[in-house]
Amino acid sequence: MVERGSGIAVWRQIGEALATDIRNKRYAPGEQLPPEPELAAKFSVNRHTIRRAMGALEQGGLVRIEQGRGTFVQEHAIDYAIGKRTRFSENLGSQGVLGHAQVLASQVTKSAEIAQHLGLPRNAQLLYVKLIGKTENRTISVADHYFDEKRFPGFVEKLNAARSISKTYRQFGIADYTRKWSRITATLPNDDIARLLGQPKTRPILKVEALNVDQDQAPLQYSITRFSGDWVQLMVNDDDRTDI
Repeated sequence: MVERGSGIAVWRQIGEALATDIRNKRYAPGEQLPPEPELAAKFSVNRHTIRRAMGALEQGGLVRIEQGRGTFVQEHAIDYAIGKRTRFSENLGSQGVLGHAQVLASQVTKSAEIAQHLGLPRNAQLLYVKLIGKTENRTISVADHYFDEKRFPGFVEKLNAARSISKTYRQFGIADYTRKWSRITATLPNDDIARLLGQPKTRPILKVEALNVDQDQAPLQYSITRFSGDWVQLMVNDDDRTDI
């Protein structure tokens, strides 16, 4: 229980008590902590004090707060391999985790800079697809993908059905493709990315800018993917040319 007048803030004492329970496995990874009213009654404090203690635990990486659901003990991060053949579903499947891609938005657009990455004329039409990468119970990535619009007619419809870029490529006769380069940075998310990843704006994310090429080494796909830093550890294989 908390000790008032000890010189240590009450919210900090509560946070330490809960942290000790988590480290001692009283609450298992992924388990939901008791709701705020229950904890407030247990420690004889108001809900604001509990909220501050939870915020400190979240900043320390011990819990995650999901709006409208509650507070959960943080699980171990997923090892996500970045290499010559980076595949979302295969990365997760190798660790016994089911994953799939879900289309959030798509449109035909133009960008001279991205067209240059794809080896296209500056005014070429590009297919933009916004995807979220999902496991069984949460979103772990948000990605902006760009393709040559003329090369992939009906791509979004096929992707919606396949829920995998690799499987969709096969429908266009592309059996294999490789990563030409990746650039990894740590940054803070904007409001939209933080909302989609279910994390506060103050927690860093991992951003991977990348270019994939087909079997003839022709540019295939330019992407910017943001990973939840709490849920994903990026593992760079030796065969990948990666800027960090």
